[in-house]
Amino acid sequence: MSRKATCADNASMENFFGILKQEMYYGEILVSYEELKRRIEEYIYWYNNERSKEKLAGMSPVEYRTQSSQSAA
Repeated sequence: MSRKATCADNASMENFFGILKQEMYYGEILVSYEELKRRIEEYIYWYNNERSKEKLAGMSPVEYRTQSSQSAA
């Protein structure tokens, strides 16, 4: 951890929340808390397990981590 008021600590989460709001929230009709919670959980699953990233050789983050850990072993 760095010192108080250093934004680098939260940069990755701030980036994720920005992407989440941009891709899934803006322009949507407001729903109940339960529906919003369900949508966010589905988005997080998609973000980690199905979304392919060019930087990760076209794999999802979970696939990339799995392959990396198998390669290291």
